[in-house]
Amino acid sequence: MILKCDTKIKRLIKNRPAFFSLLIISILYILSIFAPFVSPYDFDEEDRSLSYAPPTKIYLFDGFKIKPYFYKLNYRFDEFNRKIYYEDKSKKYFIKFFKRANPYRILFFKSDIHLFGADEKIYLLGADYRGRDIFSRIIYGSRVSLSIGLIGIFFTFFIGVFIGAISGYFGGFLDNLIMRLCEIIMVIPSFYLLLSLRSIFSYSLTSIQIYFIIVIIMSLINWAPIARVIRGMALSLKEKEFVLASKALGSSDIKIILNHIIPHTYPYLITSLTLSIPSYILGESALSMLGLGIQEPYVSWGNLLSEAMSIMQIKFHPWILFPGFFIFLAVFAFNVLGQSLRDIFDPKTY
Repeated sequence: MILKCDTKIKRLIKNRPAFFSLLIISILYILSIFAPFVSPYDFDEEDRSLSYAPPTKIYLFDGFKIKPYFYKLNYRFDEFNRKIYYEDKSKKYFIKFFKRANPYRILFFKSDIHLFGADEKIYLLGADYRGRDIFSRIIYGSRVSLSIGLIGIFFTFFIGVFIGAISGYFGGFLDNLIMRLCEIIMVIPSFYLLLSLRSIFSYSLTSIQIYFIIVIIMSLINWAPIARVIRGMALSLKEKEFVLASKALGSSDIKIILNHIIPHTYPYLITSLTLSIPSYILGESALSMLGLGIQEPYVSWGNLLSEAMSIMQIKFHPWILFPGFFIFLAVFAFNVLGQSLRDIFDPKTY
């Protein structure tokens, strides 16, 4: 078993798309954990005078030295009363690393040191309509958009695996009842079912309550396909010699399911888990973008994209699409990793 595990890890490392996808996913989760440290500002810190400020242009070289700096953004109004931003080159503002600024807390640690900052506003990815730093908001938003996938998958797989294993192992009327329920859930388009279930709850809920409601709803929607696959595997596994031997030794049905049926589904579960997380990210993003998910002032990748629903805003302020790039990056990385894990765990590839 250990040798097989080592072989799979080596194959994963040698598989370049899978390795780089795993690296991207790891970086995104590290950034989400240390968001207050990486972000130069809080997610709700604003400067209305710099609404829709463009991304700050960074200059790397000060003479012959590598010393990043930028110029302060000033603005004027054109004949259509639109803000036109320009650089005030009368003074250079140098980027300071490990700069002290707003205090924050990560788990049990308190600090006021940020990865970088400056004595003037710096917007790496531009600002939104309230002058809030989009980069900081994306990093903070990853906490919601990435964690909702992990928590949701845990509940989905717990329900799907347990119900599917019971259905396949016991069979009969219970099996027919569970499978008909799965078919009813699967026949309804998942996104419309998600919208319908979300509309049941009040729109005055807090963002934390909405967060857990989304997790519960998506878990209830997505367990059925997993249960059907696990049920098929349980039907096959319950006739194997090791299961029959365990029965002969007097093991209980629950013990057989937990110790013999479910562990043999792990290769499928690992692959399916990786491929399922993107659906949670996209589901939360879609709800939040439509105003049914995480609400202001809290932030997720979805509600950051709500501004991008206006074509005119995209035309004049294209940097508001940056959250969409992070959604694409995360979903793409999970899909590539999932497909690679499927190949690695496929016994035909040995």
